[in-house]
Amino acid sequence: MKKHPFLSTLAAVSAVPALLSGCGGEATQLETPAAAIASTEAGLACDTKVTYGNAWIRPAGHPGFDIAAGPVTWDGTCYNDGVNSYAVLSNGWRPYFTGLNSCVMALDSTCATTASCATRVTYGASWIHPSHPAMYDDAGGRVFWDRACVNEGTNSYATLSNGWKPYFTGSNACAMSFRYTDCGGLYKNPVLPVDCADPGVVHDGTQYVATCTSGGAADAFPLRTSKDMVTWTSAGFIFPSARKPTWARGDYWAPEIHRVGTGFIAYYTARHADGKLSIGAATATSALGPFTDIGVPLVHDTAMGMIDATVFVSTAGTRYLVWKADGNAVGQPTPIYGQQLSADGRSLVGTRSTLITNNLAWEGGVVEAPWVVARDGYYYLFYSGNAYYNSTYAIGVARATSPLGPYTKLGAPILKSASGWIGPGHGSVVNSPAGTSTMVYHAWNSGMTARVMLVDPILWSNGWPSMPEAPSITSRPMP
Repeated sequence: MKKHPFLSTLAAVSAVPALLSGCGGEATQLETPAAAIASTEAGLACDTKVTYGNAWIRPAGHPGFDIAAGPVTWDGTCYNDGVNSYAVLSNGWRPYFTGLNSCVMALDSTCATTASCATRVTYGASWIHPSHPAMYDDAGGRVFWDRACVNEGTNSYATLSNGWKPYFTGSNACAMSFRYTDCGGLYKNPVLPVDCADPGVVHDGTQYVATCTSGGAADAFPLRTSKDMVTWTSAGFIFPSARKPTWARGDYWAPEIHRVGTGFIAYYTARHADGKLSIGAATATSALGPFTDIGVPLVHDTAMGMIDATVFVSTAGTRYLVWKADGNAVGQPTPIYGQQLSADGRSLVGTRSTLITNNLAWEGGVVEAPWVVARDGYYYLFYSGNAYYNSTYAIGVARATSPLGPYTKLGAPILKSASGWIGPGHGSVVNSPAGTSTMVYHAWNSGMTARVMLVDPILWSNGWPSMPEAPSITSRPMP
């Protein structure tokens, strides 16, 4: 009989308890079900990819997914077994997960041609559900929860990403499983586990291209590519050592690549020969280069460092540069400026405007790392505030009806430190492969050894963005 993919792995680790099989307790449970075999033998040219959440108990060396012949479904029920839990799929597979009520899976099938991303939230036995006929709810799109349970009186509740607020009988009694169908699988942060501070991300028409701060490294601004914003591949550098700009002397920070006309321009920060941080620009026909610097700084001030450049295009088609004065380095305020760019993106036009300053308590002595998005009649200025090197660093947002303001701040940050992630900030806002708003940003890992790259969705309601349950610490549906 045709065997489940786990079987060869288990044969090599036969001493491992049966629980670690992931799909069942005994070898016989790992066999491919007869229905799946029959569908294959009948020539059914479709399959289902089952992707398991991060709590899945998987054999060493096994990927985080399996592919089954034909359609495979799951009703969303999660069964507790001792200190772990498991689910039963329609083909008989029985994946186990560490912890109670920890079942999270994504099922993506090629059998249906009109399917769209959907979430089933199945509630545990303690769920309070008056007049509700089932133990689950179905929702269109991606709904997630990072397992925070809040006690209220003798009961407890959880807040899901879409605003649902299920209550449960008893303290710390929140129990839910999540099934994602046709959402593209699952991912877990970080998407890039190596140092990549200040990630700048663009879609060049065929793929995502990311670059990040390189500091004093010989080759400046590493490039990486991805089709899904989760799996990244190295793709060289904006400035290999032999192509660095002649005016710069080091401190290569905060690069971003933007499409300008038929080509691309990399905007970046570097230290000028006179010691001041300045903003440069380099052109290329491809987002992967080779890049040629324009030869002089685009923004240079002998009295103040200027850093963290970004570019956006107004709804009228006018291009703007936005950047930050490095006042915090000399005990002064840190305004974020905006100014019109020339059509070719290589020079500034007119006079600069101050968009925001650090005037809220949570921002401390710094606002920086701007990124501007035009949406629904507003320009949204995402920015970071406070000290990049500790847990006070966070991302806020302001909005305006005109490209250069005046901007009104939301107030509290929309993204701040959470369990496992310290000082999230300096993000790029891009559309995901599914067409949803997504933040690609950095955060310190728990050991404070690197600023790694994370990805989490942005939700929009009542005229403002939010990032519920972020930075995420558990598996989520692909962006």
